[in-house]
Amino acid sequence: MRTDDSVRIFCFWRCTVISTAKELQINDEIKAKEVRLVGSEGEQLGIMDLNSAKEYAYSRELDLVLLAPNAEPPVCRAMDYGKYRFERDKREKEAKKKQQVIRVKEIQLSCRIDKHDFDTRVNQACKFLQGGDKVRAVLRFKGREMAHTDLGREVIERFEEACKEAGASEKKPVLEGRFMSVTISPLGKK
Repeated sequence: MRTDDSVRIFCFWRCTVISTAKELQINDEIKAKEVRLVGSEGEQLGIMDLNSAKEYAYSRELDLVLLAPNAEPPVCRAMDYGKYRFERDKREKEAKKKQQVIRVKEIQLSCRIDKHDFDTRVNQACKFLQGGDKVRAVLRFKGREMAHTDLGREVIERFEEACKEAGASEKKPVLEGRFMSVTISPLGKK
């Protein structure tokens, strides 16, 4: 059978080991004078001073966790904080697994690109698209090439046409300063 002092030591030990700076405030980290206490099953226990709330939590071998510090008075809940953190981390890990990561690979072209170089870049783009990545084709205009943006547009459209079996462009080529670009999305993973 435990005395009140052994329970307090047990809870103090848990506070120092589990708590970190970015986590919720628990037990002795709470500085409010009065709190609205919520029980472990979600029942409202009313407004009480901080020491009474701590005694309630310690007597049930639970932690007092500050949930809403900006409320008037602040809302605290008696719960097993270690179990709460474990379940929260488990949920976050599951959500991360289900998340899809889409990478964008960039292919650089020029107005005066040769046929073999063009074919090499098309093959590389098709490989990226079949792997599930998006491809951003960027054409840079150098010097007086800015006066002939129609030549660049033809190269970009030829690139889109060559990649159409692996992907489709999201929108028409866009001219931004000295760069013309188009983003091609994959049709489906193979």
